[in-house]
Amino acid sequence: MTAKPVSAKPKIAYQGEPGANSHLACVEAFPDLEPVACATFDDAFAAVAGRAIAPGQRVRRDERADFAMIPIENSANGRVADVHHLMPLASLHIVGEHFVPIHHQLMAVPGASLKTITSVQSHVQALGQCRKKIHELGLKAVIGEDTAGSAHEIAKAGDPTRAALASKLAAEIYGLEILAKDVEDAANNTTRFVVLSREKNWARPKNGPTVTSFVFRVRNIPAALYKALGGFATNGVNMTKLESYQLDGAFTATQFYADVEGHPEDRPLKLALEELEYFCEELTVLGVYPAHPFRAKAR
Repeated sequence: MTAKPVSAKPKIAYQGEPGANSHLACVEAFPDLEPVACATFDDAFAAVAGRAIAPGQRVRRDERADFAMIPIENSANGRVADVHHLMPLASLHIVGEHFVPIHHQLMAVPGASLKTITSVQSHVQALGQCRKKIHELGLKAVIGEDTAGSAHEIAKAGDPTRAALASKLAAEIYGLEILAKDVEDAANNTTRFVVLSREKNWARPKNGPTVTSFVFRVRNIPAALYKALGGFATNGVNMTKLESYQLDGAFTATQFYADVEGHPEDRPLKLALEELEYFCEELTVLGVYPAHPFRAKAR
């Protein structure tokens, strides 16, 4: 019996089915890597970590990947749920970022039309990004696990009353017809992805625009957050993102996620992080990586 050849290509995991926007991001940013579809974010993180992230989860050797392409926020709908919790839990490192302009296509089975469809299915984020078109057509919004998975389900159902919101690639993969193109509400609808790796690989200092991402918890003292963040202002460090979220369902345990411009070895950021650490119970740098060119264009 001839052994099955093993792909020599490094693999990059993403959440969703083939044709998902995360799949597009993988192909666009890393055409030489082999994309690996994962059913959930837990599965995508576990594929790179090489171990279970969720209770009862198992990771087979053939499911493992070298990197993951994970959506972290969208310009229209804000942050992507669960991702902030999973990054520290999986002990993965951010080694890059990628921005993808998102274009949603309204699609259905061959023979369907705008007159026959009565419902549209997609990921909750996609439905939120296309509210105007959904209301204009009077469609019932149905939440699916992801965009490409919804397109796949609509194709299998063969029902001309059901439509999906997904990418052009998904329409091609699942044999659906596009009834309306680029139906997103905002012309500048963009999703930011982070590239995750098992290995810590910080960008070199003084080698172009750099982003540093970290999570922290402040000490339980009055004005701790105000004092902790003061160092970024006094040292002229631009904080481009700051978000809070609860840990383990406790209202008193708040963790913060932040992105700042600069490298930890740059003196201003070094001083700011030292001041932050003084007021923190915990501070973890998730990654130091080159800023994507999209940031300069978006200013």
